[in-house]
Amino acid sequence: MEQDSVEARIRESFERQQAMTLIGAQLVRVAAGEVEIHLPFAEELTQQHGFVHAGLLSTALDSACGYAALTRMPEGAGVLTIEYKVNLLAPGAGDWFRLVGRVRKAGRTITLSEGDAFAVSAAGEKLIATMSATMMTVHGREHITN
Repeated sequence: MEQDSVEARIRESFERQQAMTLIGAQLVRVAAGEVEIHLPFAEELTQQHGFVHAGLLSTALDSACGYAALTRMPEGAGVLTIEYKVNLLAPGAGDWFRLVGRVRKAGRTITLSEGDAFAVSAAGEKLIATMSATMMTVHGREHITN
């Protein structure tokens, strides 16, 4: 697979993902087996204590892991999350958040991805969550192609 066509496919798919648009997430980097998403802090994304809600950070991290997996899948394939586990290490406090998904092991049908979420502020960058995600390659379903 040529990297330019893979990146174009990933970016086009990300643009169709209304959930990412809703929370303000932006796809900033696509590489073979790795994707980076940025999420700005917004009051609308916070829970009752003023931190970005863990569920929304997990949602964006799931997308980073899924799109990282999709970079290793053939054209015309779709990706679906089978399961994921999130470790929340610190509250979602920062000016913005950097979410990095990377492929740990790509298979024909199942791909294991891992992700890290970092809170970024004037004080620097802090790891606030990790994810381990299992992704499934989907073929032959027109409504699931990416």
